[in-house]
Amino acid sequence: MKFRILIFALFFSFMGNAQETISELLSQHNKKNIPYIKAEELALPKTHTYILDAREENEFKTSHLKNAQWIGFDHFSIDSVYKNIPNKTSKIVVYCSIGIRSEKIAYQLKKAGYSNVFNLHGGIFEWKNHDFPVYNTEEKETQNIHVYSKFWGKWLIKGNKVY
Repeated sequence: MKFRILIFALFFSFMGNAQETISELLSQHNKKNIPYIKAEELALPKTHTYILDAREENEFKTSHLKNAQWIGFDHFSIDSVYKNIPNKTSKIVVYCSIGIRSEKIAYQLKKAGYSNVFNLHGGIFEWKNHDFPVYNTEEKETQNIHVYSKFWGKWLIKGNKVY
């Protein structure tokens, strides 16, 4: 009987601490109204793609993808996108830390008529976890990634966590 109780307790202890995957996390928080693009796909040689960073300015300044344009989240303005991307059929990839905020911004772009918009699956965390480079404000490669908090930071496996 004690053995069964021990097994039962260990099972539920393990289940309570089981780490979900990024895909599971995104399926809990996102509505799936914007298609994902994987880091490996975005890293391939491609035709021109606009890359938009939907994190806050301090996160962007810590590091960002090469040639990314900062658009922010809390004070996002569709007008800033219109000025820089007038062609609504242009390929656009939006990213944030993990892919939750970026889906919300990408959906606003879709509602505004942009037809070729993608959400970077796993955001800058997955980008860095795949060993793809990120850059600081001087456009020099860096290992630093702003992780916002310890909760979200657990998804960044590679690089230096900055809070």
